Amino acid sequence: MLTAGMNQSAVRRVNTSVILRALAVSAGPRKLTELAGQTGLSRRTIELILDSLVEAGWVAELDRVPNSGCAGRPARRYELRAEHALLAAVRTTTVDARAVVADVRGHILGRAHRPLRDYKDPRTTLDDAAELVLQALDDAGGSLDRLRAGAIAGGGAIDDEGVVRRLVHTTRWEGVHLPEELGRRLPVPWFADNDTNLGALAERWRGVAADHDNVVWAMLGNRTGLGILIRGAVHRGLDGAAGEIVEAPSMPAGSVEDWPVAALTSPLPAQRALALARFEAARDGDAAALAEVDEFVENIASILTTLSWTVAPSLIVLGGGLEDAADVLLPRVRAALRDARTPAVELRATALGHDAPLIGAVKLALDRMDTELFGPLVPVD
Repeated sequence: MLTAGMNQSAVRRVNTSVILRALAVSAGPRKLTELAGQTGLSRRTIELILDSLVEAGWVAELDRVPNSGCAGRPARRYELRAEHALLAAVRTTTVDARAVVADVRGHILGRAHRPLRDYKDPRTTLDDAAELVLQALDDAGGSLDRLRAGAIAGGGAIDDEGVVRRLVHTTRWEGVHLPEELGRRLPVPWFADNDTNLGALAERWRGVAADHDNVVWAMLGNRTGLGILIRGAVHRGLDGAAGEIVEAPSMPAGSVEDWPVAALTSPLPAQRALALARFEAARDGDAAALAEVDEFVENIASILTTLSWTVAPSLIVLGGGLEDAADVLLPRVRAALRDARTPAVELRATALGHDAPLIGAVKLALDRMDTELFGPLVPVD
């Protein structure tokens, strides 16, 4: 452990962070001997720090389990109380908002949902978002004093600082600093990003993209956007504009937004239901529905072909609602990409459903708050 030159108080803080991290990344409870081997700290040091963490509520000491086939006292086992510190995530669409509260391992503990009063008004929308977080906290059995940070997933071009630079539906959001505005309503650190960027981040963390570094998360149809990961990191580009292809007239992204089959990605339940019905008809062999699906596939394949030769990801994930017809779309889009002789990009559907941007927002908050939650990263010899 690199602690030379530190006073005793600093050494204890570093050792505490090392133990917290060891417990946070473990799949289950850890014994003292396992923590000693993992951290390089002495058993006595670990015992003293764990006692203080138990008293502070960060760690739980579990019932002792006898050592199988071994004499002596049962081993002491400890587990991080991940729910001791909570994180919030909220996502806004043009019609509604959803919020979740998660523990520091990213497990969702509470949820809330409501329609928005007026999406084009930033003030009322962010008021609604803050109220939803409080409702999700209540659903999780938590309290505001346990909330450590939050992140919001929004539409449009959002820059690295969380400022909305452009939104296709209205200019009233331009220049709104999302973290500052939410911080005024709920006084914890806040972060912000585009919802498709966070979908991509979530997919690599908890979804089907864990084995890929260069990924595009594609929401196409009634709502259109691309989340791009390059070497595992979100690529936002200038002013957060990367992936906002709905703003590019030369790409056919907006030409299908009124097609019934394209409403898989609509935020309106009635439109989504109509889209699902058309895909069900296509599954049953309805000629008109099949023709609509084929046109939609042509549109999707055109966009993905351009992506495969520009961004050149190793994986493209269909999300934002497209996953609800993955059995129909995936084989057809794959065949269209083969016919176009694109690079051998793999194509999958999200495994996270409509939660993907929220899970990505939790991951964003965890990443940005890492040292605040667990202390500084310290090399272990």
